[in-house]
Amino acid sequence: MSLHEVLDIALCSDPGVVRSHNEDAVFADADLGIAILADGMGGYNAGEVASGMATSLLSTAFSRLLRDARNETALLSYPEQLVNDEICGTNAAIFHASQTQEKYAGMGTTLVFAWFLDNRVYIAHVGDSRAYRWRDDNLSCLTRDHSLLQEQIDSGMISLDEARFSHNRNLVTRALGIESEVEVDIGVHDVREGDILLLCSDGLNDMLDDEQIAEVIAVHGENLAQAAEQLVERANDHGGRDNVSVILVRVTGDCAVHCGWWHKLLAKLK
Repeated sequence: MSLHEVLDIALCSDPGVVRSHNEDAVFADADLGIAILADGMGGYNAGEVASGMATSLLSTAFSRLLRDARNETALLSYPEQLVNDEICGTNAAIFHASQTQEKYAGMGTTLVFAWFLDNRVYIAHVGDSRAYRWRDDNLSCLTRDHSLLQEQIDSGMISLDEARFSHNRNLVTRALGIESEVEVDIGVHDVREGDILLLCSDGLNDMLDDEQIAEVIAVHGENLAQAAEQLVERANDHGGRDNVSVILVRVTGDCAVHCGWWHKLLAKLK
């Protein structure tokens, strides 16, 4: 059994109602077991460049790592370190481009990254793009925003209700490409058959609260493509003030290494 046999994936990305172009970027590959979502920022379409660099560099890096059987021990023994190193390398590349090309000055991007490995999912994030898990008819957020608004909530300056109407919703405190180094938060979570992982840009959760997101998954979750489209459509119906992107991944079987996915993947990629 290979990973594409136990992971169903659907992606949807839209400019929204207000914006004229889309600075989000999404990538997912069931064979690799990875999903990547980035929300770019910067003038003159530079945000689109930053998010595109993030998804392209990380997907290429992980494809390269998985092609080389010599990496098997490191991938299974130090997955968090590998994820951190690749994201930090991506940050350095985006920062270098912003520093050396005037048209890209100040560009950056948020990131949420998921990697399924051995019945676990490694979730890394920078900024306010999020990861949620749908399990047993309950939705839980697996990430914590790196944003001024989240800091104000944590300090008690404002309530959750007040946060819904805050003007500071889009002020992130971390992003890729803004500084030469970046701190990446990485969480490790168990994976069960029936789980649905949702990655999204803030264009979704700014327009829909967690209860509304959960309602869409509960109704449409059996059809991931329809659920992804419905989430984007609902966000646009509620104002669509930003680009909105979602990736949905449903686990339909055992992701453990002993299923033999690793060796079949290597054979397929060679």
